[in-house]
Amino acid sequence: MEAIYKLKANEINPNLMETIKKLFVGKEITITITTEPDETEYLTAYPANKKHLLESIAQEPSIKFTPGEFREKVDKM
Repeated sequence: MEAIYKLKANEINPNLMETIKKLFVGKEITITITTEPDETEYLTAYPANKKHLLESIAQEPSIKFTPGEFREKVDKM
């Protein structure tokens, strides 16, 4: 049997440990901890991919306005 738990480090608690013990009663288990890569780091790790992403971003239309104009647009929504 295999179980994968994806959670933040601060979510680890005694209840989680008890749940694991109940799932694998009497079995030898291996606990492996890995960190998830930051999505931006992952997507820009390869130069060709980074170049493509930056070019795509540059092609997106952009709108510039002052903070006051932004508030007006939000109020109209």
